Amino acid sequence: MTETTHGGAVGVKPPPTPDDRLSPADLAAKYGLSVSGARPSLPEYVRQLWARRHFILAFSRAKLTAQYSQAKLGQVWQVVTPLLNAAVYFLIFGVIMGGRKGIPGGQENYIPFLVTGVFVFTFTQTSVLNGVRAISSNLGLVRALHFPRASLPISICLQQLQQLLYSMIVLVVILVSFRHFPAWSWLLILPALLCQFLFNTGLALIMARLGSKTPDLAQLMPFITRTWLYASGVMFFLPYQLSRIDAPAWMIDVLQANPAAVYMDLIRFAFIDGYPASSLPPHVWALALGWGVLVGIGGFVFFWKSEERYGRG
Repeated sequence: MTETTHGGAVGVKPPPTPDDRLSPADLAAKYGLSVSGARPSLPEYVRQLWARRHFILAFSRAKLTAQYSQAKLGQVWQVVTPLLNAAVYFLIFGVIMGGRKGIPGGQENYIPFLVTGVFVFTFTQTSVLNGVRAISSNLGLVRALHFPRASLPISICLQQLQQLLYSMIVLVVILVSFRHFPAWSWLLILPALLCQFLFNTGLALIMARLGSKTPDLAQLMPFITRTWLYASGVMFFLPYQLSRIDAPAWMIDVLQANPAAVYMDLIRFAFIDGYPASSLPPHVWALALGWGVLVGIGGFVFFWKSEERYGRG
């Protein structure tokens, strides 16, 4: 088939093909094409994450190594930072404000009580604060490579877990110096940390999705986590302090049941001799597992729902 152009030249028009009558969607289906960056099904998404487990672990280790690479003390700051926070809290809350009163097992347990609380809460706090920036601080990686975006907040939580385990070495030294020697109860730390890791990961996934669309959230979160710190009994025994101001029983129960307080209480109970089981909130293991599963799975699904939108716009 020929046609004459404006310049008088004769052109050849290609004959019609069967594909000319197909819509773009039909053409994609015919040739096995898919939308670039489309969200996979939830089972497929889990399989993709598992296939990239080595990348997630290596990325978390690289982030941990680079975190203090410019400091002269290097990785020592992983332990020094929470210890300095504990020292400040001891001075203000333990000495000046009398926070040592009411500590289960006696006031001589205040330093192990405080340091354990600071280390455990820092694990959750840093997971949340870094999770908010998981997408926005890695936009170059997100836009250049195709991989499950949940890898980023999960690697952040793995990084913080590794940092906590390093801190635990110092915590064990402190415990032994206060005559809290290794016992079978220390094994309870493993399921408690597993539940906390699930909780932290789910919360980091939630914050990563919210932070990817609302960058200002990163500026607000330090104030929220600081309020959470004070409401969780990191520096004092929460039920005792609330009873001093005649707080209603329901308020004590609610604050003790918040996840940060639950995980701190469990690990304190495991580590500190003489920490009575009566100091734990009712159904403490059910709360620990429930928070971990609920927030872990819920956060994962919430993040996956927006998978195709990360890094766009």
